[in-house]
Amino acid sequence: MLAAMSATPPLPARQGGDRCPGALRLHTADDGALARVRLPGGLLTSRQTEALADAADRLGDGHLDFTSRGNVQLRGLAAACGAELGAHLREAGLLPSDRHERIRNVVASPLCGLDIRRGGAHRSAHTDVQGWARALDALLCADTNGANDTSDANDASDASDSDLSALSGRFLFGLDDGRGDIISLGPDVTLIAEEVAEGDAHHALLCFGTTGPALRLAADVAPRAAALAAAEFLAALRASGSRAWRVRELAPEQRPRTDGLARRLTAAGIACEVVADVSLPLGGAPAPGPVHGPDGRCALSVAAPLGRLTTAQWRHLARVAERDGAGELRVTPWRGVVVPGLAAEAASARLTALADAGLVTSADSPWHGAGACAGRPGCAKSLADVRADAGACLTGARPGGPGGLPVYWSGCERRCGHPAGDRWVDVLATGDGYRVTVRDTLARRAAVTVTTAELADAVAAARTTT
Repeated sequence: MLAAMSATPPLPARQGGDRCPGALRLHTADDGALARVRLPGGLLTSRQTEALADAADRLGDGHLDFTSRGNVQLRGLAAACGAELGAHLREAGLLPSDRHERIRNVVASPLCGLDIRRGGAHRSAHTDVQGWARALDALLCADTNGANDTSDANDASDASDSDLSALSGRFLFGLDDGRGDIISLGPDVTLIAEEVAEGDAHHALLCFGTTGPALRLAADVAPRAAALAAAEFLAALRASGSRAWRVRELAPEQRPRTDGLARRLTAAGIACEVVADVSLPLGGAPAPGPVHGPDGRCALSVAAPLGRLTTAQWRHLARVAERDGAGELRVTPWRGVVVPGLAAEAASARLTALADAGLVTSADSPWHGAGACAGRPGCAKSLADVRADAGACLTGARPGGPGGLPVYWSGCERRCGHPAGDRWVDVLATGDGYRVTVRDTLARRAAVTVTTAELADAVAAARTTT
């Protein structure tokens, strides 16, 4: 187990309102309106996958963009299409609550239950974090946050806590099955499944951010506890008068406290104990390729080149899920998709077909770990067509290998959608070229300024920095 990330200083205070786009609140871009469809846990049925493709074809530009939170964006929409898009998403079960749709930011370990993991001398039993995601989503969309009739007038919560729609569209719930992949994304409220031997009771650790202290509680009440943690955050906002959107934006003395959350949980009938010295796991994203499961079944892990798929590629995934898999897909926060439930004999052929369709299916691909913002012509603030420049760098590039650093092209200093993590290659447009920097929390790295013609060599060198 690796220690969790150290406590971070507060970020600068927010000066304006939360303008985070949603499925109903569209964002105006240079290439048309943009809609962001939340997918709690990244979970989709094959039918819902087809419905998103239909929306992109009929209303948008024929592409689907993946976000760093496992959500999907539609671009090139007409400004007046909101009502039609909303009706389409409701019919597909992708918009369960208009009022709460922007707060459904829930990421979950995408390989949970799909790969072979061992703990100690016995194979560890996994907690179903996808089940957590569904239960938490229902609580977020309801009128109450999960408190039950055992609460009384002295409850730490109050009536205003029962509605979580006041959360920012940036507030993030992280559900980690114990491998540490979701913890690396720095959620605001984090649930970690504790590894147990077969037959033992399942427990979870609950904390704000990714630092202790934490609360240990039964796994079956974990989604309710996470919703109550969000209510505790809102109470801290009211007490401080802050306009923060996320826990880390609060000053340390303003942040919600674990002892306050423990009282809130106890009042709601949830037993918990404080774990003062907690060591959280810290893992990485799933690699593209086959994922061999404990039951002889196989899942396919693929990535979208630069975080974008055509509707043809998206429908191809839906067909594989429907005909060969379990009828579902899991969109990952690393701009990829996992298709569970294939027979081992079918997996290899389907993976080859997906590679032929242009998806990233191997960690050796130079496209693995590469991303880019929208850039020109979609974004007026961008100084370059970063997606075209990134594609030119990666097409025909030598394989990066599993050890290559992630790389991200940004059209301006905002660096929208850049990867989480301690080390990645930052490729920033300057207007007359790019500045390439290895962002590293452990060492200061000098930036290299290059022309577009020199960019491919500079990026390849930076990705292999040791």
